[in-house]
Amino acid sequence: MFSKKPLKIFVDGYLLNKEPQGTQTYIRELYKEVAKANTNFTFYLGIFYNEEIINHFLKHKNIKFIFFKHKSRLFRMIYEIPQLIKTNKFDFAHFQYVIPFVRNKNCKYIVTTHDILFIEFPKHFSFLYRLRRNFLFRYSAVKSDFLITVSNYSKQSLIKQYKIINKKILITPNGVSNVFLEAYNKEDAVKHIYNKYKIKKYILYISRVEPRKNQELLIKVFLKLKLYKLGYKLVLIGKNSIKNNDFENLLKSLKDDQRKNIHYFEEIKQNDLMCFYRAATIFVFPSKSEGFGIPPIEAGALKIPVLCSNTTAMSDFEFFAPYFVSPNNYKGFEKALNKLINNKDQLNLDIIQQTIKERYSWKNSAEVITSIFK
Repeated sequence: MFSKKPLKIFVDGYLLNKEPQGTQTYIRELYKEVAKANTNFTFYLGIFYNEEIINHFLKHKNIKFIFFKHKSRLFRMIYEIPQLIKTNKFDFAHFQYVIPFVRNKNCKYIVTTHDILFIEFPKHFSFLYRLRRNFLFRYSAVKSDFLITVSNYSKQSLIKQYKIINKKILITPNGVSNVFLEAYNKEDAVKHIYNKYKIKKYILYISRVEPRKNQELLIKVFLKLKLYKLGYKLVLIGKNSIKNNDFENLLKSLKDDQRKNIHYFEEIKQNDLMCFYRAATIFVFPSKSEGFGIPPIEAGALKIPVLCSNTTAMSDFEFFAPYFVSPNNYKGFEKALNKLINNKDQLNLDIIQQTIKERYSWKNSAEVITSIFK
């Protein structure tokens, strides 16, 4: 039996105000499902005022908003959020990665630690980045009342790196939003992208720019195979999040005839981003490490042919085989992309879509969160 008490739950949603990323999708899609399944509970989403964010939740009358006053996250975690929890008498408070040091004994603290890749792949992160996050993430994982992560890979990492053996770690896998499973007219998307951006027949990669995201591998393979001579363009979309000198230097080194076939956008409006997905000829995800990795399953749900890395949490995406290779194997990656280019029409995209639909549902993850509110 679930509690019939009209619970009040606080959700720290400050990441919704940041650049697009998997954690942002997680908060937004997960709590739309949780709110729908628990209409007798009230959810208070802490954000900075933004109409676009608010509009995402308008259908859910039991989702309300608390607008943060202080820009400093440190101040919010030390003072503003503890005061909000005390004043509003919240029963639960859910955070991403880090919980406040000042905790209220009448409130249960939930933390989702999506990954601790900075420990496992230190060369991709600065010393200060690793030092600060390691301390805060470890503290939060140990001190929270409920610890959640998004993949079995991340769960095993938490157990190994933080020696968490006496606490149950729940898994709420990321999912695909319903919009990625809806029928659509590909030609309409192709026309929209061409009319607005003058780009047609392209290979797509959507992800933030960081050293581990490995955009430079895709650029090098694209040029090595001379895919532009087959009429292909390369489109990279993602905010420059952590400085990647290799990526920046590679872009600067391109000759004019190469550069005109490679398009990089830091930010794209949500409607256009969906059109870029739908209009893509092929989607490639060469990331070296992920706590989960949402973009390839979004592309697969749209029935776009996908070439995906098979490392870390992405090892769960075996349904992309045989186009499922190590990003550390340059020759293997080159061979796989060349093969996909020539055999993309032979893929059973319906089976891939159905597998993703069954395995990665926000409703399933919402049930895990709901089980906490017993």
